[in-house]
Amino acid sequence: MKNILKLSHVLKLSLGVLVIIASSCGRSESGELIGSQDRPDWKGINPLGMVYIPSGTLLIGPSDQDVSNTFVQRPKQISIQGFYMDETEITNNEYRQFVEWVRDYQAHKLLEHFLETDEDLADEGKIDWEQEIDWSDERLQDMFYQGDDRFAGQTGIDVRKLDYEYSWYDWKKAASDRGRSPRSEFIKKKTVRVYPDTLVWVRDFAYSYNEPYARNYFWHPAFDDYPVVGVDWHMANAFSFWRTQLYNEFQKDRKDGGTSTENYRLPNEHEWEYAARGGKDRAPYPWGGPYIRNAKGCLLANFKPGRGNYPEDGGFYTVRADAYFPNDYGLYNMAGNAAEWTSTAYYENAYSFLHDLNPDIRYDAEDDEPAENKRKVIRGGSWKDIKFFLENGNRSYEYQDTTKSYIGFRCVLTFLGRSLNDF
Repeated sequence: MKNILKLSHVLKLSLGVLVIIASSCGRSESGELIGSQDRPDWKGINPLGMVYIPSGTLLIGPSDQDVSNTFVQRPKQISIQGFYMDETEITNNEYRQFVEWVRDYQAHKLLEHFLETDEDLADEGKIDWEQEIDWSDERLQDMFYQGDDRFAGQTGIDVRKLDYEYSWYDWKKAASDRGRSPRSEFIKKKTVRVYPDTLVWVRDFAYSYNEPYARNYFWHPAFDDYPVVGVDWHMANAFSFWRTQLYNEFQKDRKDGGTSTENYRLPNEHEWEYAARGGKDRAPYPWGGPYIRNAKGCLLANFKPGRGNYPEDGGFYTVRADAYFPNDYGLYNMAGNAAEWTSTAYYENAYSFLHDLNPDIRYDAEDDEPAENKRKVIRGGSWKDIKFFLENGNRSYEYQDTTKSYIGFRCVLTFLGRSLNDF
């Protein structure tokens, strides 16, 4: 009888313990400060086609005894946060992926290829990319040239209709507002035409026969690995936004959930200069210098040698984005080939007031503002420039809404963490 009572007492205790355990399910608190649990893993990323630029310092200012620029480019030491940068300028084929995505997205929307929700209703925010596009469908005919717009009876996509809306957040305005206004006040949007302006090859050079480039440069396979040109500042920003979304959508579809990345973006002008120097402080060119030729007399970049011997450097117009030797960071054509957009607003006297900690001067000019408000810094010089414009410290500008046959871009991605060695 006593054994039975003991057994009954043990069973009651066991049941009580189970009740306590069950009642505590779902609670992870231990009474200690242990931080939020079940956080996603982050081991950093190694973006395809990008190289890592470590944090460091940079002495900005003229690389040579440039008397005129000394008054507006005062030498100053600044510190730069580490980042990733595209090893080459964005190529025609890479940019074409963006153009084709926009084309296919518009076609899927017209064909109503939407994913269905649990309520069996079309969710117009999500495209069903697995559906094949029937380009002969009458619903897509407005995407093609019609009537007199056709040339020699040929049909083709009307590139004027390939538009893309990108967004950005005005962090400086939000910081000044101190959280008083709705978030929507700081979300900016702009719709841009994404197809490159191929007519720049004719428009940029009066009395020069460049029509074959206008017809072929962007779409012909011969130029797939050449830098994309004919894109304005807004188009470069739209590409960067799309590239970020492309990566983040892929991460959402991963089984482990993945983690979103920091935004792809245009470099600011001092990130660009820091990367171009390749660790060689005060060097006039990305390869060091002071000469534009190597010991064998071969030119080291694609530019306008002498008084206009364009083919002497191995190229006539642009060349492959990975032509010539890279600098010590592994970056190609940081001098010559295509000049490159930066995110920085151009002010002649910027060096006299910019901060020495990751300096960044931006201004989002509206379409109806004066032209001087739309100036953006371009760096690196191009295939049509003399060697002066190839110097690391040289800065110039172009208007954000203009397209040129000698301006392209590359993206950067801010490194999240102290250094790559920490992972």
